[in-house]
Amino acid sequence: MKNFNRLDAEQRRAKIYSVFSWVLICVIAFTFLFPLYWIITGSFKTKQEILSSTPVWVPSDWVMTNYQNLMSKRSAPLFSLSAFGYTITGPTVPAAIRWLVNTVVMSVSSMLLTCLTAAMAGYALAKKRFYGRTILFSLIVCAMALPKQVILIPLLREMSALGLYDTIWAVIIPIVGWPFGVFLLKQFAEGIPTEMVEACRIDGASEWRTFTDVMFPMIKPGVGACAIFTFINSWNDYFMQLIMLMGTDKLTISVGIATMQGENSTDFGILMAGSALASVPIIIVFLIFQKYFTKGITMGAVKG
Repeated sequence: MKNFNRLDAEQRRAKIYSVFSWVLICVIAFTFLFPLYWIITGSFKTKQEILSSTPVWVPSDWVMTNYQNLMSKRSAPLFSLSAFGYTITGPTVPAAIRWLVNTVVMSVSSMLLTCLTAAMAGYALAKKRFYGRTILFSLIVCAMALPKQVILIPLLREMSALGLYDTIWAVIIPIVGWPFGVFLLKQFAEGIPTEMVEACRIDGASEWRTFTDVMFPMIKPGVGACAIFTFINSWNDYFMQLIMLMGTDKLTISVGIATMQGENSTDFGILMAGSALASVPIIIVFLIFQKYFTKGITMGAVKG
């Protein structure tokens, strides 16, 4: 009888804990989703509803005026390529489209280059024994705690000296050397048995073949997590983009939308429309990589 009562009490506690967990999860989810809901619905509201003192939760009349204003304010060429003294310019499109293309190119390039370099560096730090390896890894860990604002002036002067200022490369190259990516993939590579690397060496495989055919597929969940972190970090790095980019056709979507604000007034409808447009690629990337992201975070936690 005592065992039955104890079992019944444990089941009640488990049920209460489950209900409490679901309520807490719903509250947290609502907290994070509500700003996105407000931005998306706000982009379809009229100016009167946006500026209304009483919150309008659902637009009474769904209008596209804000998007039309966003697309008609400024224009820019879709792309501009320069090589060997020749310049190829694309057709003229709304500046918001050019800004969105710039942001996607910047974020995707940063993501690919960071994942490649971080995977190679993590493999070398985890499986290679060389002089200064511990000191180098310690410097990488210390660099993770260094705010980007501290090194912004040296980065700015470096990009200017290289002739990359006011180009998309000025915001790509500083992100490629992201210490967190090296740290993350080094921890994943640590979990791969060293015997597999030695077996490849015995079979006569080159270092590149060992990395591409053995190591990289095994740390793919970590690469997926690094890809999402890098893409989001690059997409949201407003301060770096604001400092490094000047020309209208070089701006990213966040900086470009900010320049549309008036000196004495702000069109919140355009800001919400631009923010809603800018959120679409982030959501798409997360949906594509979410399997690797969740798996990567879980594996990283287990390997500790």
